[in-house]
Order: sequence, then C-alpha cells, then structure tokens
Amino acid sequence: MTRPEAARPKVAEALAALPALPRDKDGPVFAEPWHAQAFAMTVELNAGGVFTWSEWAETLGTELAEAGTDATGDDAYYSAWLAALEKMLDRKGVVPEAERSTREAAWDRAARATPHGRPIELGAEERS
Repeated sequence: MTRPEAARPKVAEALAALPALPRDKDGPVFAEPWHAQAFAMTVELNAGGVFTWSEWAETLGTELAEAGTDATGDDAYYSAWLAALEKMLDRKGVVPEAERSTREAAWDRAARATPHGRPIELGAEERS
C-alpha cells in the first residue's frame, strides 16, 4: 500500500473534523488554484507529521472565529486557511514569521518588476 492510499482514511476522518470546508458530494471544492494548493500543503504537512489534525482544526477554528461572518465565501474561508497555515508553520519552526515576511516581500518586489506575461524571477528587479 502506498502512502497516499494508507493516508486516505486518515484524511477522510480529518476532513470530517473541518465542517466549514467548502465541499460537494465528492469532497472538497476549490474556486481558485491557490485554494487547492493551500489545502494540499496542509494535508502533506500533516501526513509528514509536522502537526496533528487536532492542532490544525484548533488553529483554523481560531482564524475562522477571528474572521467572523466575513469568512462565509470560498475566498474568505481559504484566506483564513492560509493565515492558519502560516501561523502553524511559524509555531512549529518550519517557516518562521520573519522568514515568511522576507520571502513574501521579495516575491512582491519581483512581481512588480516583471513585465506582464513574463515569468517572475526572484532577484530580477535587482539586476535591472
């Protein structure tokens, strides 16, 4: 049995603990690619033992509660999801907040310096 097959029952059980997760009869649904990417990163980090589903559900629940009624749409839900993931990665020392902020700022500078339609390349803005 491969790891994804072995993890399937555990993931299904964990998803049941996240009742606000946008889903249809087949499972989670994603309005934007980044929603699916944030979801997949979370599942993989859990499967890798970085955090438990209980820790994840608690952190996500806190983020959703802080967002209040604003977290009713897919984008708002996954914005809270991403904020929870960032906090969890900081708390576990995987990507400390300072490092994440530095990386985010570098990508922002590179994106602003990249002509439309061209691939974003970190550091390109410094070579211009």
